[in-house]
Amino acid sequence: MSPFRASAPLTGDWQHFDLEIAEGVATITLNRPAKLGALTFETYADLRDLLAELPQRGDAKALVITGTGRGFCSGGDVEEIIGALQKLEPAGLLEFTRMTGAVVKALRECPLPVIAAVNGIAAGAGSVIALAADFRLLAESASFAFLFTRVGLAGADMGSAYLLPRVVGLGRATELLILGDKVSAERALQIGLATEVVPDAELADRARALARRIADGPAFAYSTTKVLLTRELDMDLGSAIELEAITQALLMKSDDHREFYAAWSEGRAPAWKGR
Repeated sequence: MSPFRASAPLTGDWQHFDLEIAEGVATITLNRPAKLGALTFETYADLRDLLAELPQRGDAKALVITGTGRGFCSGGDVEEIIGALQKLEPAGLLEFTRMTGAVVKALRECPLPVIAAVNGIAAGAGSVIALAADFRLLAESASFAFLFTRVGLAGADMGSAYLLPRVVGLGRATELLILGDKVSAERALQIGLATEVVPDAELADRARALARRIADGPAFAYSTTKVLLTRELDMDLGSAIELEAITQALLMKSDDHREFYAAWSEGRAPAWKGR
C-alpha cells in the first residue's frame, strides 16, 4: 500500500460490479448480463473511483476488465441513464458527461496495464472503455460499435475522438465515429483495434495468462512504459527524448534492473520484484 495515503480508507465493497484481486491481478467484471453489461450512474462513478484507488492499494500490478454473457458493455443503460438525463438541466448534464470522461482519463492515467477481455458486444461507452485499455483481447463473437451518432449525439464522446485516431488512424476513426457501424472481431483485428482475437471459450484464460505475465514480470518497467506512452502522445520529439532519458536513468537504480544484472551474471532467470 502507498505510504502517502491520507485518512480516507480504501473501499472494501464495490456494489456495482464484481472485483477480484488475486496474485497481483485485479479483475473487474461488469455483471449485468441481462442488460449486456449496461452501465448505470453508479457504475460509472464506481469505475472512476476504483481506478483512482487501485494504484494506492499495492496488491495489483495488472487489471483485467471483462463482462458476462453476450455483452462486454453495451454502454449507458437506456432506461436508467438516458431517460433520466432528459430531465436534467445543462449543468447536471455537464456533470454527467465529465464523470463519464473521467473514467477514460483514469484508465489512461492508471499506471497498471489494463487488459480489456471483450467477451461480446462493446457499444457506446463500452467501446470507449475497451479502447482506453492497453490491450484488447476479443472473443470471436465480440464486436465494437461507436454508436453515439445513432442516438443523435456527437461521435466524439469520452475521449474517443482523441484515442481512436491514435489507434487506427484518422481515416478509420472518422468512419467508425461518424457512421457508428458494427465492427466485427475479425475487422477489429485487421484495423488494429484488437490486440488478439481468440475462440470464445479461451478468452478468460488468455486474458488471465497475459495479466499473469505482466504481474509476474518486471511490473515496474511495464507500468513506467505505459505512463510514458500516455504522456508522450502530445510531446515534441525533444521533450519526449528528455523525459525518457530522465526516466531511464532513474530505473537504472531500480531493484528489478539490479536483479537483471545479478541474474545475468549468475546465469539464472531474474526473480522480478516489480519495483
